[in-house]
Amino acid sequence: MSNTLDSLKQMTTVVADTGDFETLAAYTPQDATTNPSLILKALQKSEYASVLDDAIQSTADSSATGEAQIDLVIDHLLVGFGLKILAIVPGRVSTEVDARLSFDTEASIAKARELIALYETAGIDRERVLIKIASTWEGIRAAEVLQKEGIRCNMTLLFSLAQAVACAEAGAQLISPFVGRILDWFKANTDVTYDRSNDPGVSSVKEIYTYYKKFGHETEVMGASFRNLGEILELAGCDLLTISPNLLEELQGMDESVERKLDADAAKNAEVKKLDVSEKSFRWLMNEDAMATEKLAQGIRVFSQDMVKVRVIVANKLG
Repeated sequence: MSNTLDSLKQMTTVVADTGDFETLAAYTPQDATTNPSLILKALQKSEYASVLDDAIQSTADSSATGEAQIDLVIDHLLVGFGLKILAIVPGRVSTEVDARLSFDTEASIAKARELIALYETAGIDRERVLIKIASTWEGIRAAEVLQKEGIRCNMTLLFSLAQAVACAEAGAQLISPFVGRILDWFKANTDVTYDRSNDPGVSSVKEIYTYYKKFGHETEVMGASFRNLGEILELAGCDLLTISPNLLEELQGMDESVERKLDADAAKNAEVKKLDVSEKSFRWLMNEDAMATEKLAQGIRVFSQDMVKVRVIVANKLG
């Protein structure tokens, strides 16, 4: 008998948002995404200790020491989780560049190349890997270079139409607008009561999706960071949705019918104005959008802090 998750999969590609690869098989997602926070969470479980052990063993012959050695082990660790995930999902895995590089175009490009090289050494085609980069102006410019090299990018920490349009014009493979974090900001900064009918995170993704389909952008839209099932069901029809295991489990246990909410053909007929996202315009539009500016900065800080915690775990393991 079909459940709500199965019904959703008929119109949207479902992606698992987790580093906990042991849970993946139960939900049969097409793809999976990871980030530093999810990797940190997974590392705190004893069953994933072997992934770190393998990463250290893989770098045993390196002459790197100190911070360079930690960097190398973490690269192998991130790819190690990715390889475990790719053994389960038929599609792609997203692996994130260190958030501390979010304002450094050249360093982001270099790190992406290093990660892809490790995947390819392990026999994985680069088409099965998405490199996650924060949707800063510098990150978007890095994606523009990487895409031309066949390194596909997932633009993360995305909270505004300006970011989305800039990513599409740079040729990014995919964007991940953060639905739940947008809702968090509005709940904290307004007196409005929000539900699935007026959720500002949902509205943001619908606006981006409509813009992309209206102007023929091929960049994929993947809603992310969900707080409740209503947000997910209101975005049925989106190109992809990346969903945490607890919400996947809830969807799998439901038998509610799923109505398509986003339709590419309808979007093509929408009344939409084209947006200028030159660097000056992009920076001004972000400055004028308090929510997007604050959530982008906060997201970079949190991912950076969690990566530092991962580094401490690695350093302690190395002794």
